[in-house]
Amino acid sequence: MDVPLPHLDRPFDYLVPEALDADARPGVRVKVRFAGQLVDGWLLGRAESSEHPKLAYLEKVVSPVPVLSPDVARLARAVADRYAGSLADVLRLAVPPRHARAEKAVTAADAPTTAAPPGVPPGTADADARAEVDPRGWRDYPAGPALLRALTEGKPARAVWSALPGEDWADRYADAVAATVAGGRGAVVVVADARDLDRLDAALTAVLGAGRHVRLTAADGPARRYRSFLTALTGDAEVVIGTRAAMFAPVRRLGLVAIWDDGDDLHAEPRAPYPHARDVLLTRAQLGDTAAVVGGYARTAEAQLLVETGWAREVVADRAVVRARTPAMAPTGDDPQLARDPGAASARLPSLAWTTARDALRADLPVLVQVPRRGYVPSVACADCRAPARCPHCAGPLALPSAQGTPACRWCGRVAAAYACPECGGRRLRASVTGARRTAEELGRAFPGVPVRTSGREEVLAAVPGGAGLVIATPGAEPVADGGYGAVLLLDSWALLTRADLRAGEEALRRWTAAAALARPGTAGGRVVVVADGALAPVQALLRWDSAWFAARELAERRELGFPPAVRMASVTGAAEAVADLLAGARLPGDAEVLGPVPADEGRERMLVRVPRSRAAAMAEALHAAAGQRSARKAAEPVRLQVDPLILF
Repeated sequence: MDVPLPHLDRPFDYLVPEALDADARPGVRVKVRFAGQLVDGWLLGRAESSEHPKLAYLEKVVSPVPVLSPDVARLARAVADRYAGSLADVLRLAVPPRHARAEKAVTAADAPTTAAPPGVPPGTADADARAEVDPRGWRDYPAGPALLRALTEGKPARAVWSALPGEDWADRYADAVAATVAGGRGAVVVVADARDLDRLDAALTAVLGAGRHVRLTAADGPARRYRSFLTALTGDAEVVIGTRAAMFAPVRRLGLVAIWDDGDDLHAEPRAPYPHARDVLLTRAQLGDTAAVVGGYARTAEAQLLVETGWAREVVADRAVVRARTPAMAPTGDDPQLARDPGAASARLPSLAWTTARDALRADLPVLVQVPRRGYVPSVACADCRAPARCPHCAGPLALPSAQGTPACRWCGRVAAAYACPECGGRRLRASVTGARRTAEELGRAFPGVPVRTSGREEVLAAVPGGAGLVIATPGAEPVADGGYGAVLLLDSWALLTRADLRAGEEALRRWTAAAALARPGTAGGRVVVVADGALAPVQALLRWDSAWFAARELAERRELGFPPAVRMASVTGAAEAVADLLAGARLPGDAEVLGPVPADEGRERMLVRVPRSRAAAMAEALHAAAGQRSARKAAEPVRLQVDPLILF
């Protein structure tokens, strides 16, 4: 039943009236009477008898279309158990809301209408009928062609792929999907956002042809999303691509699940029970004995764990190929650079970055400048010594309304037109973290006559022309340049590296590699400058283009400190009394550690529960049971349970 109460997270038996017998098939939506109310539910199965002597009847079959397939139902139960959640919450994520008009256009009883690939009978995997797929760019990776052969043969190959700089990842994923389809099986590919989805959509259309795949994303609206869902359900599409909404897609004869850039926080579902798309897809691969590919320019600690445990094999290029494809990279904080430019340690745009941009523009090549965030950042600091600028009257933070504006206090509102830094006496101010708009203004003045474009939250550019021009973008919004960028400048690196976050270094490297991958190879004049100390581990990994080394280092440190993914950790967030109540009723494993409290938002607190990975199921079961006890007695204060959340502190 679609009732979000943990103590009701179990199947209930109902009688099927004769009038509904034909439509009441496993997987259909139904309405039942429960506690005097009419509630929604799913019919999970039919049986001849029940151990309960007195049963109520089904009230209604909402639709005769069995929208919940047995495989997805089993997956949903596993995900609910993994994340200490309820099956009803997971099914709400897995099955989109019904849209009657879309349902009329697609009937579940229809046979698949999509033509099979040449030489491959529908639904078969005859070895003689398989068409071999050209590996194309996968030849740059020693294990790449073998991966495609395994996909064509229907083997459950598992791979962690580290993409080369300049790699067209969408084309490589399209090749992997084509190899899977050539073997008579389907595929699900999940990406982080609409821009990546558009790239993958175009690549798949070019390789498979039109009509062979569907997009599944919540951004498409209820009608189109439900139509795509039913198209996959009926087998009229062999491949489903999409954002995290596609991770439960009901693809028939599933042979491959894949995710691109699994470190992107958009893959984490913000609704209970808060599953991560990577973990859902890996669970799906394990349950269905299917192939799985986890890819990205950078590698997460979770992906590294798959390699180190032997669950997956890494697909990487030889170092000679990496060196040939990597742009020339340089930090601004190493000793040789500081000797040439002593101000490089504190300057936002050191001389090396400035000359690199100038040289690329003179060569009629575009320049990409990555800044941590877009817009005018309220917090400002002294431009000379970087001391925070505070109001002389109340010590509140000063803000700049515009590039030529007068600083004013964010607390008392007083204007500080005559501000002088109490540390050094300087009178120039700048934003502590300068956004894309401010950076565009500054670089526009530094390079007059050069076109300046911004790409960020308000407007994300997909592509830019290949001529001379400046592109200022926030992480994740970097457009592709025709022919590649001549220079990529990674500014304000400290803003990413000094965040109070377990994944700060990993996230910084992920964002840097995504931008650096858009540059031309060093042999073609491509250069990348990162404004950071070259001795830092994330910077070293970028300079060598070796995210696998950094991921292994990160995983080792987390093992030593006892942090995910080396262990399983759950956060329990709510009012202090409610959190204490739930933990008091939880029969946690004997080796569980309860840490905290740490402050959370809106006056709440968070407690953390840590267990070895082998005890993860027991921890989730105990927390879910304790939540059920509280819901059964109608506890007033809610408590949020999250297993392995992205943000711990």
